[in-house]
Amino acid sequence: MGTNVHLTPELEQFAQACVRSGRFNSVSEVLRSGLRLLQDAEQRRTAFTKSLDEARAEGLTAGLSSLEEVEADARSVIAAARRRAR
Repeated sequence: MGTNVHLTPELEQFAQACVRSGRFNSVSEVLRSGLRLLQDAEQRRTAFTKSLDEARAEGLTAGLSSLEEVEADARSVIAAARRRAR
């Protein structure tokens, strides 16, 4: 499957530098590596969201938390994860 990708000059320079460093054999390898990282991040985000939804449902069923409390907790967890990612 052939896909053409147009990169900004900055991304093109970065990809070429990765190849020149010897870590990658081609710009295609650099892009595949980046897409794998994005795929992994999306899978983790989906699993995290699912766990939040399950926790919310469990809390509501058990009467342990209100929806607002669970959402506030979820926002705190997400904000902390974003701070750690920076």
